[in-house]
Amino acid sequence: MSLLTKQSSFQGLSGLLEYTVDYPDQSPVGWALVLHPHPLHGGTRDNKIVTTVARTCVQRGLMAIRPNFRGVGASEGEFDHAVGETADMQACVQHVLGAWPQLARAPWVLAGFSFGSAVAAQLYAELSDHDLPLPAQLMLIGCAVERFRYRPLTMPAHTLMIHGEADEVVPLSEGMDFARAHQLPMTVVPDAGHFFHGKLLVLRQIVLSQLAGLPTACL
Repeated sequence: MSLLTKQSSFQGLSGLLEYTVDYPDQSPVGWALVLHPHPLHGGTRDNKIVTTVARTCVQRGLMAIRPNFRGVGASEGEFDHAVGETADMQACVQHVLGAWPQLARAPWVLAGFSFGSAVAAQLYAELSDHDLPLPAQLMLIGCAVERFRYRPLTMPAHTLMIHGEADEVVPLSEGMDFARAHQLPMTVVPDAGHFFHGKLLVLRQIVLSQLAGLPTACL
């Protein structure tokens, strides 16, 4: 699959934030926002899990947005423990809807890995509070939400949780506690660590299968 990518930026609360757009071969029928792991531990938009999810979304005809959080790469600002990052991503959603008005009514996907899962979960709640368009699919991978949670959460029933059985950063038990608290199913990848080394094809297939359930208007 060929992948057309472009670089751009939007105005976040702490300054300009850079992002990459991955385009499908045809006109996009929806879009995805894919959020990276912890900025202070090497997390960037080019993380292998982030790019795997983004490429899988592109394969399904979605345009994928991969931002660098504040303080990462050329993005301005400093790490803010998911609070400022969530506010920035709300601005990102509004930016995308303004920059691509043809996608304003299209279903979209919100995915986050590790620290990005905490931002994604709280972004969903913030969007709901402000009556902004909600994603048709929420994906939390290597769920670390409780480590960075700053607000109450109500997770939608369509949330997909994916966790490695042998996760050495966020133990499986921690992910299960979150799933149990919100009555969500979880897909566990046997023998997979936090970064899914050697398991990216399995991760890709799980995401691909989940995307098949997006509204038919999108696909």
